[in-house]
Amino acid sequence: MDCKYFGQCGACRFYEDGYEGQLQQKLMQNRERFSPYYQGDIALFRSLDEHYRARSEFKIWHIDDAIHYAMNHKDKKGVVLVDACPQVNEYIAALMPKLLAAIQKEAIDFKLFGADFLSSSSGEIVVSLLYHRKLDAAWEEKAKKIAGELGIYIIGRARKQKVVIGQDYITESLHIKKKEYKFHYIENSFTQPNPRVNEQMIAWAMDAFAGVSGDLLELYCGAGNFTIPFATLFEKVLATEISKSSINAAKANMLLNDVHNIEFVRMSVEEFTQALKGVREFRRMAHIDMNSYNINTIFVDPPRSGMDEFSCHFSAQYETIVYISCNPETLHRDLAILCQTHKVESMALFDQFPYTHHVEMGVKLIRKVSS
Repeated sequence: MDCKYFGQCGACRFYEDGYEGQLQQKLMQNRERFSPYYQGDIALFRSLDEHYRARSEFKIWHIDDAIHYAMNHKDKKGVVLVDACPQVNEYIAALMPKLLAAIQKEAIDFKLFGADFLSSSSGEIVVSLLYHRKLDAAWEEKAKKIAGELGIYIIGRARKQKVVIGQDYITESLHIKKKEYKFHYIENSFTQPNPRVNEQMIAWAMDAFAGVSGDLLELYCGAGNFTIPFATLFEKVLATEISKSSINAAKANMLLNDVHNIEFVRMSVEEFTQALKGVREFRRMAHIDMNSYNINTIFVDPPRSGMDEFSCHFSAQYETIVYISCNPETLHRDLAILCQTHKVESMALFDQFPYTHHVEMGVKLIRKVSS
């Protein structure tokens, strides 16, 4: 990747040794980090070298009568004005200068402070324009004109206001193990930013389930990114998520893929445990016959904070645990609990965020055999 802003822009950190150099540095760091729990080979999954991000956020910076894209300076010395970004996919990269010119031409830049891009792999794009002012009918008419000319969807966001021009989602296609899956990705909600690495993560996790039996329990299921492909491997899947909007998106994505063997439940881990033990009854679980499930395997993909101690002990009751982590530090902390009862059978490193400190890790754990 060739970027003229490296050394100033805070979006990238590891760059001097090229893509392979930063990747090997990450591998060495995490091989050492996890050595107390695993000494085998860590499977390595590469990203594209450039144009790998399908989701990106930029500040809008005003200088005199002109507006510019901006990113935070890597040393927190204000911002760096950018006119291009080689991280973003080709569709976003091509749109960026056209959008900025159109905004200025239609004079809808007053109190505009941010532009967020969400793109599919086929070029369908939603752009969120963020304002420090209320958006009126005149703004909406001009935004409709820009959306039509550029072939995009636009969301105008201001305090307590969301104006949708077209629609607020794109449809992404993922290709995993020679099968296509479709997902509606909703503006302002979490999606995996690197679709090609996302496909590799899902495929690795599916391989990790080889040889397991019974049904699957998934915690932190989000909008069904992993859940829906996993449903092809199990008779039934029970998936929980605390976010109402994510659960609604997951149910819509299930129907989009004509999948019918998943039950999505909006619950925290603690609530779900209480329901399993009969401590509390939940109307959200009333239609689910837990006695019909034979769950031996659990999949978890928690936020950066990882799993709390309660969730770790809950997960440890299952024979097989497959854990995808976006934060190796909290994964390391959680393994201190999980490895009391389980051993790590395999690990993987997914370079979801090239040229940064961040990676995603995959771990398969199996219950230790009692002596």
